[in-house]
Amino acid sequence: MLELDSALAQHIVDRAMAILPHNINVMDAQGMIIGSGDPARLHTRHEGAQLVLANRRVVEIDEQAAACLRGVRPGVNLPLLHADQLIGVLGITGAPDTVRPYAELVRMAAEMLVEQRQLQAERHWQRHQLETWLRQIADSSINLTQLQAEAERIGLQLAWPRQLVLLELAEEGDQARALSALADKAEQCGPFGVRQLLLCRPYQSGRDAAWLAQLDSRGLGVQRLLCSDELHGFADLREAALALRDLHAYARSRQPELRVLRLPDHRLQAFLHGRRQDWSVQRWLAPLHRVLAQDSQGQLRQTLLAWCRHDGHPQACADELGIHRNTLRYRLERIGELSGLDLTRRDQRLLFTLGLELLDD
Repeated sequence: MLELDSALAQHIVDRAMAILPHNINVMDAQGMIIGSGDPARLHTRHEGAQLVLANRRVVEIDEQAAACLRGVRPGVNLPLLHADQLIGVLGITGAPDTVRPYAELVRMAAEMLVEQRQLQAERHWQRHQLETWLRQIADSSINLTQLQAEAERIGLQLAWPRQLVLLELAEEGDQARALSALADKAEQCGPFGVRQLLLCRPYQSGRDAAWLAQLDSRGLGVQRLLCSDELHGFADLREAALALRDLHAYARSRQPELRVLRLPDHRLQAFLHGRRQDWSVQRWLAPLHRVLAQDSQGQLRQTLLAWCRHDGHPQACADELGIHRNTLRYRLERIGELSGLDLTRRDQRLLFTLGLELLDD
């Protein structure tokens, strides 16, 4: 059951007395005055309120009755209800015949404020529960059955397919503002890291750039969007959240100029970037290391970049580098000697295409 606190009680008093020329008191479920326009009456017991609480009805007190009760002045005292539960008493001071016309209106306004405060508390609780659940998506210690049960407990309605979107923010102060704006649209969104928000939404395709433009127009400080492909279950959610973390690290390190990155377009690069120090990946990169160890001027690296960019077409590669095709052939032969790989083979050229993005500058 909701309990009145002094902050809410005083808020009710202040709102009512901004309109009415009469003192208002709010008493809790024990009959103690916890909000009043007369500070001297705060934290005193109101025997008239105790009568209301005992009988669950309106109690009017005139001058004669007030003289017989402690802590009471003439006025009208009404039960305050929330969800049919008696939570306190509202009193309006003055001759009953004078203040009676206002009493029901003040009570109605007070109960509306109580309801509003309760809704705010429920929304805050739901937001906290949602943010906790979103963090659990990427927590491998939480099994998927538990993740699904928790979604049902907090009332998440997840229609599939869905999509995870990681928003990178320019400033830490932008997080609360962006979270509030997205929450207003009933999006499932919560903090995911420093300057990061994770959004779980119905799957959308091909509208990410337009959506980023809308966020920019609202000044939410979104620096980058990282989007998963379509997801069809809780296992997909878990794997997509982990993959977006890898994609975020890859984007900041290797693609800082891109503001929209889709996981399907960069899945392999992000996966390898996140494991670039693993023994297997380092062994895979060994031929490239041998080439670059003999490339003090950077010519071989630039040649490889152009060769991969033009998918092994000699003339296009030579034109980009501004060299003769014979010079290009010499450089490619040198790369082949150092690496032990055949650059005319697409599968071996893939090592250089991906590997150059994995090496630390």
